[in-house]
Amino acid sequence: MVKEIQPLRKRLQKRPSDAPTAENVAIAAGVSTATVSRYLANPESVSEKRGILIRSAIESLGYIPHGAAQALASQHSKTMGVIVPTLDNAIFAEGIHAFQRRLQEKGYTLFIASSDYSVDEELDQAERLITRGVDGLMLVGAEHHPQLFEILDKKQLPYLYTWSFKPQLDHPCIGFDNYRASARLTEFLLQLGHTEFAAIPGITRLNDRTKDRLAGCLDTLKKAGIFLAKNRIIECKYDLAESRQALRKLLENSPRPTAIVCGNDIIAMGALLECQTLGVRVPEDVSIVGFDDVAMASHIHPALTTMQVPSKTMGEKAADFLLAKLSNEPVTDKLELEAKLVVRETTAAVK
Repeated sequence: MVKEIQPLRKRLQKRPSDAPTAENVAIAAGVSTATVSRYLANPESVSEKRGILIRSAIESLGYIPHGAAQALASQHSKTMGVIVPTLDNAIFAEGIHAFQRRLQEKGYTLFIASSDYSVDEELDQAERLITRGVDGLMLVGAEHHPQLFEILDKKQLPYLYTWSFKPQLDHPCIGFDNYRASARLTEFLLQLGHTEFAAIPGITRLNDRTKDRLAGCLDTLKKAGIFLAKNRIIECKYDLAESRQALRKLLENSPRPTAIVCGNDIIAMGALLECQTLGVRVPEDVSIVGFDDVAMASHIHPALTTMQVPSKTMGEKAADFLLAKLSNEPVTDKLELEAKLVVRETTAAVK
């Protein structure tokens, strides 16, 4: 077979403007063009013997299947879409990487878009991805433009949201309970004896994860008889410079907070850096906690106490869900994962 394929490839190389075609693959493999088309649409639709011959021909000829033709044959474009609030957050990158790796195993290509925490921008990006013919869509969080779900339902396009778990909503989701995770983190600080709290939650507008994390913290404190005044809660972007400024303002309160709950690890790292600049000792003078457990959280000094988000598992499970939907396989529409408390060096008992 190799001897038959090589001359054909040489003939094609004499005419560089003519790329190998499915017909060339069929001739080299000794099968019909229809068999090649079936294989490209679904490798399992042909026998193992013919599949080996077709793969060998494709590799030897350097044939690249035409995406549009494959889509027509299989009714699928072999592409998926994901829209994240930002590409700056490492925790989203980890989840997307796991999502992409699982999709690649099934021959899918991933299109990525960013909404900049805007439901209107997310809607625009979703329409663009749908126009490109994606087979499914992964979203982040539970707050979206109502028109988005109308479009997805009309197109009968599989979708789900991640990073939040809210089974009461009528949408597929794979995520964790941000409220409960934040409550667990706050309870840990209470157990260390802290009573003077402050919070830098991030921007709560149009961000259900940030809202839930702040609510989990405040409600847990209320149960302990602690009520945070407005000047002890400063919203800021997930940005080192802004979180440093927020920390400086919080330390102006009297009495000074001994525990600061941050909406994510970036904010917590900014708060930690500002404490070091001001000569405020962490954790001796103030305990700081983050959320996400990004890679840097364990490498900074002191290492950050935080909630570990199951981003890798979330990405893999999201891919499995969409693939199952496309194959008409049974799959649960609601899957809750657990965020875990990781205790490191930025927290200590009150002296």
